Amino acid sequence: MKRNLDQLYRQVIIEHYRKPRNSGELTNETHQIEMNNPTCGDQIFLHLKVVDSLIEEAKFTGSGCSISIASASMMTETIKGHTIEQALLISDDFSAMMQGQPHAHIDEENGELEALAGVAQFPARIKCATLAWKAMEKALATTETNN
Repeated sequence: MKRNLDQLYRQVIIEHYRKPRNSGELTNETHQIEMNNPTCGDQIFLHLKVVDSLIEEAKFTGSGCSISIASASMMTETIKGHTIEQALLISDDFSAMMQGQPHAHIDEENGELEALAGVAQFPARIKCATLAWKAMEKALATTETNN
């Protein structure tokens, strides 16, 4: 059973890597940030449109390994339609999951994120998985917007 679950999770990651959701740029973003992982070369440019504390749109461009791109794809899918506070709670839980700790805010609604739980077994890959999430946290922490 565990082997079947691992295979399913690999398929989810590969699907998000090959066909990333929300790939591209926004012309009306309120927040943007570029971040990279110098240890492996992963790079993300994140665009967010936030209105009244609600993340209405999230897109990204960049390059990187399958885990980095899949995580960015899943992250943008997950945070759209959530408030900043909710997105940051999910991000905290994602970080906890990457450390092998309990994660209460990752549920059926954003369950695809569980596909990345196995990354916790490979410490060198955790930064790949968390790059987009750290970018989102940093972008939302800035008070400056492009509007």
